[in-house]
Amino acid sequence: MAEILVVEDDSDVAHLLNVRLTRGGHDVSLAADGAAGLTAARAGHPDLVILDWMMPLKNGLEVCTELRASEDFSATKIMMLTARTTQEDIDRAMAAGADDFVTKPFSPRALVERVEKLIA
Repeated sequence: MAEILVVEDDSDVAHLLNVRLTRGGHDVSLAADGAAGLTAARAGHPDLVILDWMMPLKNGLEVCTELRASEDFSATKIMMLTARTTQEDIDRAMAAGADDFVTKPFSPRALVERVEKLIA
């Protein structure tokens, strides 16, 4: 079982991820914007952070960059989950420290499989 933080401003997507990941035996926390996500990550030190890119207050790329700037999160896995789909977007996310990049719309089953591979 892993501690997973989902930082997603779309409540339907956040709920779907919460249900699917909880069913998979994980402990899931939710944050609805980038600033709240950064605060939650610092308070809980999750094993995995799933970040939407386009969010209010701080975007997912900013959150990823800030987490990677801290040695406390060197072992934390980060997955970007976004509607952004260009190779430039993927490159920017990976350069910021993301470990995986999943585009929306996504298959919930495939996403859970990717989560399992990341935290294995």
